[in-house]
Amino acid sequence: MSTYDDHPAAGNALGGFLRARRARLRPEDMGIPSSGRRRVPGLRREEVATLAGVSTDYYTRLEQGRERHPSPQILDAVARALRLDDEAVAHLYRVAGPATRRTRPAQRIERVAPPLRRLLDGWNDTPAFVLGPSLDVLARNRLADALFAGFTHSGNLLRMTFLDPEAHRFHRDWDRAAESAVAALRQAAGLDPGHRGLSSLVGELSIKSPDFRTLWARHDVRGKTGEAKLLHHAEVGDLELHYESFTVNSAPTQQLVVYQAEPGTPSADALTLLGTLHAEPEPEPAPGRTR
Repeated sequence: MSTYDDHPAAGNALGGFLRARRARLRPEDMGIPSSGRRRVPGLRREEVATLAGVSTDYYTRLEQGRERHPSPQILDAVARALRLDDEAVAHLYRVAGPATRRTRPAQRIERVAPPLRRLLDGWNDTPAFVLGPSLDVLARNRLADALFAGFTHSGNLLRMTFLDPEAHRFHRDWDRAAESAVAALRQAAGLDPGHRGLSSLVGELSIKSPDFRTLWARHDVRGKTGEAKLLHHAEVGDLELHYESFTVNSAPTQQLVVYQAEPGTPSADALTLLGTLHAEPEPEPAPGRTR
């Protein structure tokens, strides 16, 4: 599998997104009387069309990929009908854009600039790492290495979460961590739908992880910005950390992620202990010199 959606019409990301989102809305929540058993969960196409103020035929063509140029007014109306939040609306606009037929340039290898690496290495008390478009871990500092030391799939956040046996023990709220990771990957897919590495990752995880397949089909969209992480580390125990994510202006496809603990908390003490356990030994003094 190498496509982002299971729809037989290749490339119909818009249709897959619309179907997934209307399936999550209950008729009673929308003020629609529900009579009898429904063949599929959520709203029917004609109900979304009515809520959006468009014809059922038009909305059907939109879902089937036969309407290629919906106006901003139509997209706004559909977004309101489906109760999309701001990030989901932005994703809707991206996947509804006209497909480009230009030949893509060769995929460049993501590299972390030396100044950014030095910045990471200078943070001795804060786990920090740099992510690429497919949530590959491109670089991390010593404390981040220590934090993720138990993982065998440590080079990509999605593989760590869905393929690594350590993940369920490490994440005290694995369901939340998994949902967040997939939503971030879905946003990345909307930003660059032709990214080969991302497409390959989605295919790999769809084959190997039923949990990933289920969450991917939901079409949740949410970028990595900042939230609390409830973790358990084999060496220092429970941690409650907060992360913030920053776009690297010199490399806009990269994100700098920084974890912190609330000062004065047991998590802060545990993070300090973790840094001490994994600190580099001081170099031996040169012969004939004292420290």
